[in-house]
Amino acid sequence: MELTHVNKEGNAFMVDVSAKKIVKRTASASGKIMLQKKTLELVQSNLLKKGDVLAVAKIAGIMAAKKTEELIPLCHCLNLEHVDINFNIAADGIEIISKVITSGKTGVEMEALTAVSVAALTVYDMCKAVDKKMKIENIYLVDKKKEETE
Repeated sequence: MELTHVNKEGNAFMVDVSAKKIVKRTASASGKIMLQKKTLELVQSNLLKKGDVLAVAKIAGIMAAKKTEELIPLCHCLNLEHVDINFNIAADGIEIISKVITSGKTGVEMEALTAVSVAALTVYDMCKAVDKKMKIENIYLVDKKKEETE
């Protein structure tokens, strides 16, 4: 297997995608933040002092996806056409799912992963005063697609 961001001399570089065609690309990612039952109740009831946790985490995730190229050194700058964050409340925490869409020459998986990561970190930040046992886990790429043109 060959690494795409390292040349033969072992130096990092940005992959040249100039010869690729512009196609629709989508990616989705998921992760979970484990919360104590009382914390989950506070989030669901919107009773935390810092405000609406899920609304703020959603905005943070969307903003993070748009800033991915500033956070990941060799990531390409992409014109994102859609970013969405959804939350599934479970008995032991909150699952965070992102979906990112663009028309471009390279995929949007890093943007999807960044969106989930920052949304989870935002939940952590907003709940840390009431829950010292939170744990962010299982952040992974769920799906990535490229629509081939005819």
